[in-house]
Formats: sequence, structure tokens, C-alpha cells
Amino acid sequence: MLIGYMRVSTDNDRQVLDLQRDALLCAGVDERHLFADHASGSRRDRSGLASALAYLQPGDCLVVWKLDRLGRSLPHLLETVNGLRARGIAFRSLTEQMDTTTPQGEFLFHVFGALAQFERSLTQERVNAGLAAARRRGRQGGRPFGIDPEKLATVITALDAGATKASVCRTFGIPRSTLVDSLARIGWSPGANAQGEKSGISPNTDRGPDRTAV
Repeated sequence: MLIGYMRVSTDNDRQVLDLQRDALLCAGVDERHLFADHASGSRRDRSGLASALAYLQPGDCLVVWKLDRLGRSLPHLLETVNGLRARGIAFRSLTEQMDTTTPQGEFLFHVFGALAQFERSLTQERVNAGLAAARRRGRQGGRPFGIDPEKLATVITALDAGATKASVCRTFGIPRSTLVDSLARIGWSPGANAQGEKSGISPNTDRGPDRTAV
């Protein structure tokens, strides 16, 4: 069974929602098996997505219009699709023509996974370099960081991609003061990596319908 998921950022994006709905219906999704959210992609509490994931059963296929309708980020997208695969559920994205039931779609998904791991590794290197630079400037000891290095690396990746501090605080459950302090201690600043500034961080481095109704 095909299950469709749609997302728009605001209630005003009616045209975009209709576009997604039409595409999913043309792909064979039944109108009764559509789930939707009116929320930013960065939010964790998306009830429509949660309902769609709970409604899916082994052998089903989750269909989206575009990849960015599903995932908050590349790591979150990979985590979600890997969770589907572990449950015996397929995944299709119409715009990118990704279909995990085909060899091509499976290969592309693995490429995305490798790229995500590469990005995490580079970001971790940058965080470690920033910490080392802080130590060289005499910032030895002191209170521990309020954010563990792995989470801080993910946060910096989101900030470099254009996310606001307020949004990453909501997404990762971090107090704003803790985020500001941690960024200051490693010398991160907006645009520093793109401009090559000397920040101490290397710049390169509702539940769905009854299924018995179908």
C-alpha cells in the first residue's frame, strides 16, 4: 500500500500543498492515505509524520513529493528511511526519482549516507581544531562544555547551512545561553568558515483512516 506524506511550512502555502497532493495522487496514493503537516522542517514534533510512520506496515511504501518534505536534515532523512527499511517499508521520492525498491534508488541512498558521514567527520574535525586552538590560547581547564562535541559538530553544520540559533536551540533542546557560550569558546562566528576568518576552526575542514476501509 502506498502512503503519502506532505508538509508545508505555513497555513498560507496552500498552492504548494495542492501541488504535493496532486503529485502523490498521480503516483497512485489513495486520498484516504495522505498525511500532512503545517510546520517548519526543523521541528521534531510533526504529528502528521508521526501518524504516517505509525500507520505504515511491512510491505507498504512511504511516498513524498521531495526529500526535503520528509527530513529536517540529511542525517534525519537517512535515520528515518533506515528506520523504514528495518521495518520492511519502502520509500519513494517523486522529484528526485528515488525508490528504495530499485537497485538505482538503493545505490543513491547509500551515496547520500556516505556523504552525510563525510560531512559529520569534517565538522567534527573543525570542532576539535577549535578546541585545540582555544587551549593554545591558554583556555585550559575551566568548566566543561554544556554540549558534547558530537552534538556541537551537528549544531555547527546546521548553523553553517543557514539555520538560526533559535531554531537549533529548539531542534536540539539546547538553552540559548549554553549555545552562545559553546560557540564563543571555540571561536565560531557567522560566515567565518566561508570567509576564512581566523576563528580557530579550519574553513575546510490524528491517526490515519482505518486500513480495512481499503
